[in-house]
Amino acid sequence: MRSRSMWLAVAVATTFSVAAHSHNQYSHSNEADRFEERLEGREARAKAAQRLTWRDSRWKYDPVVKIKLLGINDFHGQLSPRTVGSRPAGGAAVLASYLRAASESAKDGAIIVHAGDHVGASPPNSALLQDEPAISVLNQLANKHCLPVRLFRKLPHDVQAHTQPRCNIIGTFGNHEFDEGIDEALRLVYGGNHEQGPFIEERWQGARFPYISANVIDERTGRSVLPPHTVKLVDGVRIGFIGAVLKETPSIVTPTGVAGLEFIDEADAINASVKQLKRQGVKTIVVTIHQGTGQTSYTGPTDPEVAPPAGPIAEIVKRLDSEVDVVISGHAHGFTNALVANTKGKQILLTQAFSASTAYGDIDLSISRKSADVVEKSAAIVTTWGDEGPGLVPDVKMAQLVAQADERVAPLVNRVVGTVTTALTRTESSAGESSLGNLIADAQRVTTNADFAFMNPGGIRADLAAGEVTWGDLFTIQPFGNDLVSMDLTGAQIKTLLEQQWQGQTFPRILKTSGLTYTWDNARPVGDRVTQILTAEATPLEPTAIYRVTVNSFIAAGGDNFLVLPEGTNRVVGPVDLDALVEYVESLPQPFNAAIEGRITRTN
Repeated sequence: MRSRSMWLAVAVATTFSVAAHSHNQYSHSNEADRFEERLEGREARAKAAQRLTWRDSRWKYDPVVKIKLLGINDFHGQLSPRTVGSRPAGGAAVLASYLRAASESAKDGAIIVHAGDHVGASPPNSALLQDEPAISVLNQLANKHCLPVRLFRKLPHDVQAHTQPRCNIIGTFGNHEFDEGIDEALRLVYGGNHEQGPFIEERWQGARFPYISANVIDERTGRSVLPPHTVKLVDGVRIGFIGAVLKETPSIVTPTGVAGLEFIDEADAINASVKQLKRQGVKTIVVTIHQGTGQTSYTGPTDPEVAPPAGPIAEIVKRLDSEVDVVISGHAHGFTNALVANTKGKQILLTQAFSASTAYGDIDLSISRKSADVVEKSAAIVTTWGDEGPGLVPDVKMAQLVAQADERVAPLVNRVVGTVTTALTRTESSAGESSLGNLIADAQRVTTNADFAFMNPGGIRADLAAGEVTWGDLFTIQPFGNDLVSMDLTGAQIKTLLEQQWQGQTFPRILKTSGLTYTWDNARPVGDRVTQILTAEATPLEPTAIYRVTVNSFIAAGGDNFLVLPEGTNRVVGPVDLDALVEYVESLPQPFNAAIEGRITRTN
């Protein structure tokens, strides 16, 4: 897998050679998100903003400490503003303005907590700089009590847990932190220049706030790669924070990214940390975990009687120790604001704040000075609108950071490679086909001269607007730098591949195809849903015939549980997926277009 900054080296070279060359060729794991940001519109935002409150019925209104938690998740290096519906939202400068305003409103203090995927699958102005600007966003929000964590790296984990009790930021790893392997993930945290740096900072100092993760284990040492938890001190009250990432991370990250690591059960790892914190007398405990779900939209104010969220995160919460009060979640890119009872009936507050800087969880805790436990808690998911409230005055220093990043990557990002007549999107037909997916699959098949190509939907990270298409637009769509891998598969193996779109999946992952068409029946059992597969010549696929197939290196290694692909023979590694897409777009008659053509048909 290529590093993000390899592209920057090209960009810098372009800066010096633009006068001499009118055209250059440019060269640069992955997951399918169940709830994409584009599916969450303004109506869902309004519902998410309704505050949910729980109060301990035994509380006698003794003195309390009031602390605010500001939960963010799945930032994905989103330095620049986005739109939600037709309104501007997010971006680092607007998000910072909201978080600073919320912090200032907190009676006894505020702590910013991020639930993973702060880096990875990022737009070019962060990704091409190895996502150092994404970490810098949080560094700028850090208070005067925060210090670079590299200063404490050699200390035992139980000692590190108490080194920054008044620092106002905490982070954990998501699956995308492993896109380039654990060494690069730890470099971002602990500092040191990348081999193709420096970027904006002359010497990368790493994070100025603790990173924690309880369930990512170094197989060599048997110890967690990060401290599993940390303790904050707020007006005399101690609060424990525990980090975790979904245990299925190895199935959604390129295998080289998680080599040498073990991802143990989330609840078991969290509960082990809870025991340690309880022995230290800590009774208020917050979990930040990169695992989650999307809450069903409903009308009216947030209702604690609405059916609680389901899925893996709900099962994890149910198994947590009753000393856990709040779980700040991520990964699903949706909103969650619910009370979920554990197996002993303890009501645990579970939140998630959409993604990509467009919202945060505003969580208020009242902690009894007498019992040191939470007696009241509430949360609302606040959208960071750019056209109202704090968004009207974006943070100046953060805007300067974004401008620096934009300037650094501009030579490469702004190069026009084509013009598209209509918007191409990830929006799927009822069968699972999308116009943008068709374009990408065609690019991969044509570039490698294969019979068929298959593209996983989680690798398509943005839509393509109508009009001029820049290199940066295509990078934002395919930011992972996966190689294309061509291999031989039998017709029977291709049938198995298509059946695996439902097998072993937490939700259907419908591959985007080129060179063949197929029909699937939703009424048939998983494992036997594909009823017809035809080649481009409209002839049935022969089970024993050998076909040349191209996929990206992520799923070629079995990512997204497409487990038949590692069985492919005569494997040849080709160009990077982004290069193939850029070159294909440039080769098309301009302006170009793509459409949903009926490559995939669904019955029932």
